[in-house]
Amino acid sequence: MQVTLKAPVGFSGTGLHSGRPVRMTLRPASAEYGIWFRRTDVAGRDGLIPARWDAVVEARLCTRIANAAGVEVSTVEHLMAALAGCGVHNALIEIDGPEVPILDGSAAPFVRAILARGLVRLEAPVRALRVLEPVEVRDGEAWARLAPAETLEIDFAIDFADAAIGRQRKALSLANGAFVRELADSRTFCRKADVDAMRASGLALGGSYENAVVVDGAEVLTPGGLRHGDEPVRHKMLDALGDLALAGAPILGRYTGHRAGHAMTNRLLRALFARPQAFRMTVCDAEVERRLPGAGVGRDDLLAVA
Repeated sequence: MQVTLKAPVGFSGTGLHSGRPVRMTLRPASAEYGIWFRRTDVAGRDGLIPARWDAVVEARLCTRIANAAGVEVSTVEHLMAALAGCGVHNALIEIDGPEVPILDGSAAPFVRAILARGLVRLEAPVRALRVLEPVEVRDGEAWARLAPAETLEIDFAIDFADAAIGRQRKALSLANGAFVRELADSRTFCRKADVDAMRASGLALGGSYENAVVVDGAEVLTPGGLRHGDEPVRHKMLDALGDLALAGAPILGRYTGHRAGHAMTNRLLRALFARPQAFRMTVCDAEVERRLPGAGVGRDDLLAVA
């Protein structure tokens, strides 16, 4: 059965790249509604933006979506991961600015608030996107692939020169709340030199040691260090789930990413939807539903979230 929020959930904070204060409210929605954003600060233009793969527009270092009127919302990936990881299929997200608040740089604040407020099951079946054939995209040494699997699995590898990150790889089945317990609290990360360069270019204006893991060579500059020894690759997996959630339905397939980022995951979805023989939309029976990312997640799982 499809799921929505039991009651509205509010957030306030600043955008990572814009540095602009923003207020955002997640609202319950009816069955078959899907996930939509509504810019409450926009007048005279359509403020509704679908959280969908074909609404993604080019952006640096984040995922940005836009509608036909040119109204945009950026840095949606952490929130989308939280919604997918909690099993939410329908919600209206009202926001009074152009960027989702970064909060602590992870999906944990969203997950905590969603689960604490509660979820409601709706009288409508869940439809999932089942991958039937492998689909792959490449760009130099970076690549991403979707292949058949019985539930959503993510296998990610990263390789950075900085010793504080280095080479990391993690594979995980996202069934039965694994996202909440294993990935949700992993924060975005960056090199100090990249932060300096981004700020010089007018980006990361809202970034700080409070909402990102900043490294410089072998040193982790963020107070308190890492939440996990492999927090960077876990965060890349979090990002991948958020970007895959823009498929508009839970995915039954294995995502493998090697040095992949937001743009590459969106290219992968576009390649998948361009090949109708490579996927099938299927109504989930009870057994398949139990394997979806948010199945069985409850308030007890909050204990695993930082």
